[in-house]
Amino acid sequence: MQSNSPKAIAETERPGVRLSALERDHLLIRRKWTRAERKIVLQGFWGRFAIAIEPIVCGAVFAALTYGLYARGLWFLTPIFGSAAVAFAIYAFVMLIAPVRALLQTFGPIYIVDGYVRYREPDSNSEEGANGYVAVLLHDKRVCYEWPSYGDKPLPYGTIPALVEFSEYGAIHTIDGRPTGVIPKTHAALGIGSVHPTKRSLDDV
Repeated sequence: MQSNSPKAIAETERPGVRLSALERDHLLIRRKWTRAERKIVLQGFWGRFAIAIEPIVCGAVFAALTYGLYARGLWFLTPIFGSAAVAFAIYAFVMLIAPVRALLQTFGPIYIVDGYVRYREPDSNSEEGANGYVAVLLHDKRVCYEWPSYGDKPLPYGTIPALVEFSEYGAIHTIDGRPTGVIPKTHAALGIGSVHPTKRSLDDV
């Protein structure tokens, strides 16, 4: 996301009315993900899936051993191998949650808003390491969507006018046509899905 501190418009009001998912679909301009954008996310998915193959195979092997032991009457050994099969299955599942979710989001819309980007300080509900929140606002200051931001310094409270592209899971993609890095031009094959895209510092852009 944008690294500059907000300075165009002083903001004194607190978070106001938030659009529901239904209102976003009816009120906002939207576009589909391009083939190039989806390709980057898909590349990351296959990279993470390649890592998950090992626990998947190990889980299948232990599951087969568990069944074999039970079929041969060695049921007292099945908890050991069964527990290992379950552990590997859970590990593989956890590894694939984020990339699968990211991939599914590419079949949803990217919203386009000619409004504002608002920054505000962290609050009592902020996660550890969060330095505030970043939101996209309509021209009347209604909140389209808001995401946590992560960094060392708390965000100053303020609002800047901007033409924004965003998705609900991926956060802000561009500000005034400038990419925020949510969809990188190039990346390591295993780099997508390991960390939620909003968990990045504004200073990284």
